Amino acid sequence: MVWLDEDIWFPDPYTAPADFPLAFGGDLYPERLLFAYSLGIFPWYSEGEPIMWWSPDPRMVLFPQDLKISRSLKKMLKKFEVSFDRDFERVIKMCASVKRKGQEGTWITPEMVDAYIRLHKLGYAHSVEVYLNGELVGGLYGVSIGRTFFGESMFHTVSNASKVGFVHLVERLKSWNFDIIDCQQSTSHMARFGAVDISRKKFLDILKKSVKKPSIVGNWG
Repeated sequence: MVWLDEDIWFPDPYTAPADFPLAFGGDLYPERLLFAYSLGIFPWYSEGEPIMWWSPDPRMVLFPQDLKISRSLKKMLKKFEVSFDRDFERVIKMCASVKRKGQEGTWITPEMVDAYIRLHKLGYAHSVEVYLNGELVGGLYGVSIGRTFFGESMFHTVSNASKVGFVHLVERLKSWNFDIIDCQQSTSHMARFGAVDISRKKFLDILKKSVKKPSIVGNWG
């Protein structure tokens, strides 16, 4: 077990455990978070636990050009109003508080909320808001470095709202020539959008080149 100290460093993600944290501890300040993401590492832990840092193998990703949209979802796209970076703080807090089927509690701790709000203010974390009749009914957030978007979480209080937000995000990233969207762990939900599992090595090889490209920093609205 590797415990991090005040210095900003991580073990080599290429040789990390496939399904166990590669490191524990450290902090969630922007410098460490951005460095972690650029290496394909992300924090994931629950309230009362030490910070755990992960680089799973395999890795689920979506190549923007491979996005799949069902016919039923296409019909829903014009039903909602969608914005970017209009209300990041509310989106991340809704992601933390809205209950999901089969899931108790949340890994988005108050410490995590504060950390990503700091990243948002620096222009690296972004949100998508989905409204119906002026009410926020869905959204998602993540981190962008170079031409990679690292998806973190999404929520909905109305069916299909978060899916609509995700489609708008992917279309935006496609227009900006993004290389890859990191979905972190394999889910059937993301697979329906065209996401696939690839080896960690392949993911890290793509990421290494992608994060060197110019980042689109600032408000995406």
